[in-house]
Amino acid sequence: MKKNMLPAICLATLLFNAACGPTLKVNTDYDKSTDFNKYKTFSLYMSDSTSSAISPLNQQRITSAVTQAMQSKGYQLVGSNPDLLVNTVTVIKNKVALSSNTDYYGYGGVYRPYYWGTGMGVSSTTNYNVQNYKDGSLIIDIVDASTKKLLWQGTGNSEIDKPLKDPDTQVPQAVNKILAGFPPGAAK
Repeated sequence: MKKNMLPAICLATLLFNAACGPTLKVNTDYDKSTDFNKYKTFSLYMSDSTSSAISPLNQQRITSAVTQAMQSKGYQLVGSNPDLLVNTVTVIKNKVALSSNTDYYGYGGVYRPYYWGTGMGVSSTTNYNVQNYKDGSLIIDIVDASTKKLLWQGTGNSEIDKPLKDPDTQVPQAVNKILAGFPPGAAK
């Protein structure tokens, strides 16, 4: 029975990885002196200077996904006097990747002070490849609402080579992957 399941598991893993697209690299950091168990409520912090890095629809998708993820972790969304403020920032930068490939080839004569003969010479051609791409980051900050102290930060970073095929699915997946490490020490 186990031998028959292995190909099905491998195929499912391959399809899952292919469907997820570019790899999202996640980094998190937090204040190790913080007792995260004392926090029960949260509110979304919306900065006055909203970034035009992404569309308003994707910003709504991020806000909705963060709200759902925090609620699934047991935090209650409140309109006033929250324990935590959750802020999201998106950054998109135009980047350039440069790569080169050098081919060595050739033949010819060799001259040494005491002999002359045939041998292998070296000649080279270098080809350059320039690739323009966008580097996108989603940063989620979790702040103590009363002290305004940053408690936790998660960053998801990925190369953006084309628009999302299904943003209603992919944005929440990215947010959940970033927030997987919050609160620190929680069972995953």
